[in-house]
Amino acid sequence: MKPKVIVAVVIIVGALFFGASTFLESNIEYMDFSKAQTVSKKVQVKGKWVKEKDSQYDATKSQFSFYMVDDNQQEVKVVLDGAKPNNFEMATEVVAKGRFKDGYFHANELLTKCPSKYEGDGEAVKKTL
Repeated sequence: MKPKVIVAVVIIVGALFFGASTFLESNIEYMDFSKAQTVSKKVQVKGKWVKEKDSQYDATKSQFSFYMVDDNQQEVKVVLDGAKPNNFEMATEVVAKGRFKDGYFHANELLTKCPSKYEGDGEAVKKTL
């Protein structure tokens, strides 16, 4: 075989391997806290902020911690690397991306779902028609 063909095949195989490994790392699945405790990969957990429990920001570590309850009503402490999101108090749902570590869910990203300002009262719309 010609050296150019061998080099081209090696580059193509390397690119395919790199693409597949990148895709598998970015493919983060949703699960609840009980299942997230059993896996070691990064996952997403959807739930609600437990407003009755203490939440705090540690400026020395740059970490925000709060308690979250998932859809199966399991309550877990979540520690986020970084500051509290601006709209955290208004959030109706929270999605934490991370993994379990040292008995709590260690998140490196937090998504909040806030009520839409465009959602209106259905009765008010019917009256105008």
